[in-house]
Amino acid sequence: MTTMKAELRRAYGVCARSLIEGHIDVEDAEEAGFRTDAPVFTVGQVAALADMHPQTLRQYDRLGLIVPRRTVGGARRYSLRDVQRLAQAQHLSQDESINLAGITRILALMEENRQLRRQVKRLSRPGGMSVFAAGSDGQMVEFQTRDKSGWRSGLYETLQITASPAAGRDVD
Repeated sequence: MTTMKAELRRAYGVCARSLIEGHIDVEDAEEAGFRTDAPVFTVGQVAALADMHPQTLRQYDRLGLIVPRRTVGGARRYSLRDVQRLAQAQHLSQDESINLAGITRILALMEENRQLRRQVKRLSRPGGMSVFAAGSDGQMVEFQTRDKSGWRSGLYETLQITASPAAGRDVD
């Protein structure tokens, strides 16, 4: 079991390095079976991968640029998606000379674009029916049937909240 865990950690590390170097993106990682939102990397690991000081990552967290999840004890844990976001922020800052406010806005727009592309891809898949409704908080919720024989058969299976004020951020 320990060997399997070590191999899995090593695989995530290789995937993160590939994200930093721009060889793949998170969609490629997802297609390969990685859980891109799983909080697996410490501040030190990500700092070493990105060749930056851990304090820079903490500053990015304080500014809301790259916001990792927290453990019960309060330690930061970064996901592959956070690593890609960091690589994009580094590129925009170092290669494009964009300030942190601009980087924050660009990354937010990139995430919104990614969410919309995923939604279009999901909605254009053949088969099944979807019913849309507004939740009590005003957010759009999609329900999809499991069985094509009757539209009510799987009506109450929630698939995804498709509109959210905090799109792209996971809540612990």
